[in-house]
Amino acid sequence: MDPITQGVLGATLPQAVAQRQKIIGATVVGALAGMAPDLDVLIRSSTDPLLFLEFHRQFTHSLFFIPVGGLICGLVLHAILGRRFQLNLKLSIVFSTLGYATHALLDACTTFGTQLFWPLSSVRVAWNNVSVIDPLFTLPLLVFIYLGCLKRRPGFAQVGLVWALAYLSLGIVQRDRAEAAGWAMAQQRNHEPINLEAKPTFANLWLWKIVYETEDYFYVDAVRVLHTTEYVAGEKAKKLNVGADFPWLLEHSQQAKDIARFHWFSNGYLAIDNSDANRIIDARYSLVPNQIKPLWGITLDPNADERQHVIYFTERDTGPAQRAKFFGLLFGHDQAPVKGAMDR
Repeated sequence: MDPITQGVLGATLPQAVAQRQKIIGATVVGALAGMAPDLDVLIRSSTDPLLFLEFHRQFTHSLFFIPVGGLICGLVLHAILGRRFQLNLKLSIVFSTLGYATHALLDACTTFGTQLFWPLSSVRVAWNNVSVIDPLFTLPLLVFIYLGCLKRRPGFAQVGLVWALAYLSLGIVQRDRAEAAGWAMAQQRNHEPINLEAKPTFANLWLWKIVYETEDYFYVDAVRVLHTTEYVAGEKAKKLNVGADFPWLLEHSQQAKDIARFHWFSNGYLAIDNSDANRIIDARYSLVPNQIKPLWGITLDPNADERQHVIYFTERDTGPAQRAKFFGLLFGHDQAPVKGAMDR
């Protein structure tokens, strides 16, 4: 989730349990601790482009690390802010731990994947029930914690927690409706998907991206889930087959190892870029939900030596044409005809 939302939710939980005279301190400490786990983005390497993918949302986001992270944040924040907000060390640690605890669970609600159970498991948990940026979720929380600080009453934050749980629960309902539409689309094409996922698009809970896997391809489609479920057919991309697609690649080379690492990060949703046969893309993400237009991927070099890493790339095409396509799908103004509709 974006840092602002993490800070807002991190502030909401400690504010909800704070005494009136401690609300400001609880809010500030909780907000800062709620953002702290994302400091793992600083773990990078100038020679290994995929290192940050392995460590982002890893140990700092583990449920088992919450007491440690909360303690560290509490000690640091108390030294900096404790006297200013008249907090004793115990309260600083409690408020910090509560704020820290919200971070990983909220991240797991998005689509990126969070290692909640590290070091026992490296599985990337993604419940796919809210976008990584969603003002409809964040702004009401922000209003509630502002009112709580203004009135010095924890009841506003408690209402905010109810709002957060209700919104995330609605996301689960909408995700399940979108997945049902995805299975229906696949059946209409006489496909039997190996895997199928519905992912929320930017800042809403009614336009979803459907990604499903067959033996040879990944298919992506857009679904609008309102009082009826409408869907717009999308594109497909050829699934990665390392042996067939890169016959020149040495089995024990660094590039081969990097493909395996990127496969883990992408949960297996790897495809060959339609525009470049040497690029491997993560088929799960795009700005326009029924497009194969990756946000990131890796490029292989046939002339690389055995020790050379792949090249990691990102693409953020948010130009006018792409924005117009996205908003057309979001509000039902897309020029492409809706391919079908199913009442739920």
